[in-house]
Amino acid sequence: MNIFVRISALLLLLVVCGTVAAESYKIGFVNVDRAVKKSPQYADTSKRLEEEFSRRNEELIGQQKQLKKLEDKLARDRAIMSDSESRNLESDIRSRRRQLNNFREEFREDRNLRNNEELNKLLRKFSEVVIQVGKEEDVDLILNQESVIFFNSRIDLTGAVLDKMKALHQASAK
Repeated sequence: MNIFVRISALLLLLVVCGTVAAESYKIGFVNVDRAVKKSPQYADTSKRLEEEFSRRNEELIGQQKQLKKLEDKLARDRAIMSDSESRNLESDIRSRRRQLNNFREEFREDRNLRNNEELNKLLRKFSEVVIQVGKEEDVDLILNQESVIFFNSRIDLTGAVLDKMKALHQASAK
């Protein structure tokens, strides 16, 4: 995550800790990566994507095997083939290799796109659940390994910080 967000979260945490004398605050942490990967939704999504792409994966493997057979045939029988047979087989191998590479790249792109779509859906759901848990547990601030996920408006010091910044700006202008 960008450094500005991390610094902002740290400053917010420091400001909140500095005002703890007036009130106690409840702060939580969620390891989103671990929670997502151990969730049953993640397992279901992975299984569903595997099923969705299994036919194309089998097709890819089949094409690789066919190409390997042709390459083996060329290596084994080149000495007994006519020049035209050898050239034709080499041309067929090159053509199939290009097709295989294109198919493999398209497969990889499609799978990555679908993985990202499903992961984003899952992360949105996790965010909703984290906020719900935060409210149920009366937590004021929830952090993850990269940023603030949720904060109670009673600890939002943005207005106070802006007022101080305006005051500093006015003082420096004089």
